[in-house]
Amino acid sequence: MSQGRHQITYDEGDQYEGEWNNDGQRHGWGSLAFADGTKYVGKFEVGLFAGGVLSFPDGSRYEGEFIAGKYNGHGIYTRTDGAKYEGQFAEGKVKGFGLMTFADGTHGRPRNEGQFEGSALVNRCPSKDSVRRAQQAAHVIRTQIAAQSH
Repeated sequence: MSQGRHQITYDEGDQYEGEWNNDGQRHGWGSLAFADGTKYVGKFEVGLFAGGVLSFPDGSRYEGEFIAGKYNGHGIYTRTDGAKYEGQFAEGKVKGFGLMTFADGTHGRPRNEGQFEGSALVNRCPSKDSVRRAQQAAHVIRTQIAAQSH
């Protein structure tokens, strides 16, 4: 595949539409729809997710930063039931400081804010900076995606 914007359907049914580099890798802005219904829209770097929105068939989604194709940095993961985690991720997992918000808009009693390791809150503490950075990362990604679609 040459550099530029192209569309391709892979043998397993996945479809990519977007930019490519000279090495034949997804690189730049694009969308990748998997045969199972999962869809990623955002930036690619050397073939891997680099910042965007990953939506799953069950309705859950992640919006934010990626490194080497995995959730990494700041972002927001929203579950199908409406609960969401806003904060830090590492190696594709919840890891770091953040805030859990339940579907009813509450944060639990006591408040589920602090340092998380996966689904476990290991240290309850204020995490406003990480939450703000997660919200900002998700907002920037959504704004960039909207600009690319026009």
